[in-house]
Amino acid sequence: MKLFERNQVTFAIVLIVVYVVGVSAMQRISANIGIEYLAEMVFCLALSGLVLFFIRRNSLANYLGLRKSEVPAGKMLLYIPLLIIGCISLIFGVSTGTSLTSAIIHSVEMICVGFLEEIIFRGFLLRGIALQNLKRGAIIASITFGIGHIVNLLNGQNVFDTVCQIIYAVVVGFLLTFIFLRTSSIIMCVIFHILNNCVTYFSTGEVLISKLGESTAELVMLGLRLCIAAAYLFYVSRLPSRELPARNY
Repeated sequence: MKLFERNQVTFAIVLIVVYVVGVSAMQRISANIGIEYLAEMVFCLALSGLVLFFIRRNSLANYLGLRKSEVPAGKMLLYIPLLIIGCISLIFGVSTGTSLTSAIIHSVEMICVGFLEEIIFRGFLLRGIALQNLKRGAIIASITFGIGHIVNLLNGQNVFDTVCQIIYAVVVGFLLTFIFLRTSSIIMCVIFHILNNCVTYFSTGEVLISKLGESTAELVMLGLRLCIAAAYLFYVSRLPSRELPARNY
């Protein structure tokens, strides 16, 4: 708590480093023990528990947006664009060869990842920078969220897929940031993040890949998502601005 009180941005950066390094290390442990995603799931569960304990103990839930939205769902178009962005890849192929154990382990991990990444980037980092400059906080938190995916290169992902992932994450980062700023709630951001991660795991894109090739199919999917995200971002950004939730001391 002392570090958080002294410098919230430094606190957020420490959390980011712990999260990124921890997940990367756990991936190697999972590979060594031969049970995919197991170590990452355990680590993310433990870190989520610690973060939740810290938030509850210091009464930070409201401050970080873990609260009911101040904007009716109808004004947010029932969040249908988020649902489309998260699920559209299922149209082009669904994996049927995943074992039940792997599916459960990975889904639990993705639930924790969605919570952690939103709380760290849209919560701690954004709120910390926003103490000095809200616009700067929104930009840095969104871009940092996207660029952070470059770590996937170290975990074996190819450059093309990583670049596509970074572009997508930056745009979605801005969208989720604006949703938080307009609703004063991070709940839908967390739900979308979990949905998007889980769907990405179970979708294959085989329909597009068989017709266009892997790289072209990836670009088509990226283009579809970016168009919907950009249109929804424009709509959300036009909604009335709201003050971020105050901290309860």
